[in-house]
Amino acid sequence: MGWFWKKDKLQLIAFQAYGTQCHFYARGRALEDEDIDLNKKNIFSLLVNSWKRFETDEIKNTPLVIALPDGRTLECKTDEDGYYLIDTHLEGLGNFVDEGGWLVYEIRYADGALKREIQNENCFKGALLIPSEKASFGVISDIDDTILHTGVASSLKWRVVFNTFFKSAGKRVPLEGAADFYHKLHKGVTGEAVNPIFYVSHSPWNLYRYLAFFLKNSNFPQGPILLRSFADIRKRKKGDLPQKQKEILNILKTYPKLSFILIGDSGEHDADIYMAIANQFPKQILAIYLRTVKHKKKMLRIRALVNNYKKTPILLVDTSACAIAHAKENGFISG
Repeated sequence: MGWFWKKDKLQLIAFQAYGTQCHFYARGRALEDEDIDLNKKNIFSLLVNSWKRFETDEIKNTPLVIALPDGRTLECKTDEDGYYLIDTHLEGLGNFVDEGGWLVYEIRYADGALKREIQNENCFKGALLIPSEKASFGVISDIDDTILHTGVASSLKWRVVFNTFFKSAGKRVPLEGAADFYHKLHKGVTGEAVNPIFYVSHSPWNLYRYLAFFLKNSNFPQGPILLRSFADIRKRKKGDLPQKQKEILNILKTYPKLSFILIGDSGEHDADIYMAIANQFPKQILAIYLRTVKHKKKMLRIRALVNNYKKTPILLVDTSACAIAHAKENGFISG
């Protein structure tokens, strides 16, 4: 008939990750570019964007090349879902970080790896956080109902669905005072600490760019965003740790000399996860902050847990102001 569907451009989404002076840990995903505009606000565009986020065309089993600032290269390959992961020992990484501790690298499709022609430039940027030696502690924070109201405690999770599919990332409003609190924690008691912030969530990686846009647009400190894949959900067996818990444990093991503040909410299982982590790593957990939710039954359970827990300071907070006051009293932030 003389016509054909034009193939989408290819892209590589490098998730903001973390590492050390000698540990390179990066991951991301290879996809066709569905041209999602996160600034669009009308209902039709929001529905189309939401569909595009979950109806992805992955670039499977494809070799990739990562180039470091000094010319060294690393090779990896995407899996059946288009994800890639590099977790390797590499010396001298700290020589290339900026003032905030970020190492910027390039990633591309390997030459000759694809049967189809790459229509756009084959060079994408990634960023890896290597915490500064000035850091006095780190912060690991949940996203849902901790800094972004999602409604995870709502009946049948209908608010989660509505907020995710019918609100643009630019229109999502952070919980009052949360960004200011996180900046204070980031700067620490000296105001120059550059304490690392890690964002964890049970949300799928499909929402990575949506959440990254929200965090930047709402003026939160930049930090690695750690989500989960649908494969993680499918493969999880009875008795397995939640993916969020695995991510936090990996952070603690990566930085054994760094203490952490854990921030979450009372709507789901943050209290249980954080207490279990504090029991396992009591010397590394400075404090736990849990935002209250408007759900009487859930709050009764959480209050009972908190009241009986003595190993690590744990505080239920109704507002960011309460958390800021506690952090000042305990010397986490400046007065």
